[in-house]
Amino acid sequence: MASPAARVLVVDDEPMIREVVAKYLEREGFEVDTAADGRKAADLLEARPPDLMVLDLMIPGIDGLELLASVRRRSDLPIILLTAKGEESDRVLGLELGADDYVAKPFSPRELAARVRSVLRRSTPRPIESPMTFDGLLIDPVAREVIVDGQVIELTAREFDLLAFLASSPRQVFSRAQLLQQVWDSSPHWQDPSTVTVHVGRIRQKIELGDEARRRIETVFGVGYRFEP
Repeated sequence: MASPAARVLVVDDEPMIREVVAKYLEREGFEVDTAADGRKAADLLEARPPDLMVLDLMIPGIDGLELLASVRRRSDLPIILLTAKGEESDRVLGLELGADDYVAKPFSPRELAARVRSVLRRSTPRPIESPMTFDGLLIDPVAREVIVDGQVIELTAREFDLLAFLASSPRQVFSRAQLLQQVWDSSPHWQDPSTVTVHVGRIRQKIELGDEARRRIETVFGVGYRFEP
């Protein structure tokens, strides 16, 4: 059961979805605000900052991807996308822009509530106390900070969790299914394994600084990924 203080903003232009999702999340112990369009959602984000946002991509006013990008420029608010089954390109773009998870329509409210609990739980993980240093790369789990050659690198909460998890077990290979379970706290039956691939790609872009010789997360073809110290 979630803490009553955990507030979720549900943004969807379909009244039935807003009502069903809100009622189910409230029954699970969450406080819920709803918005039917991007502009109202933006106003609620300022007036009543949530702990997590459930965001439909196809909304009027400010569309979902634009709102996601706007939020990511200024915060690490956990965001779960709602997408139609045929919106694979938008779903991938949403993950690249920093969404933490997604649920494809039609979905069960029970599944969505489980995703909400999982993302909230993983957004405040128990830190590993000691900073990890690897030849110009510093990962500080307490400060949740990554520094490359003295330069602070901005990572989303999920990107940081994935990098820190891999770095805590150098050269150990993890499958995408294992990473979904350990970092996303999610089953591969619920979550598309390509989510891991997208996050690895974003981390590489940020910590390599344009130099592939800096590659830290190696692909082990047919198996998964490992961190090279």
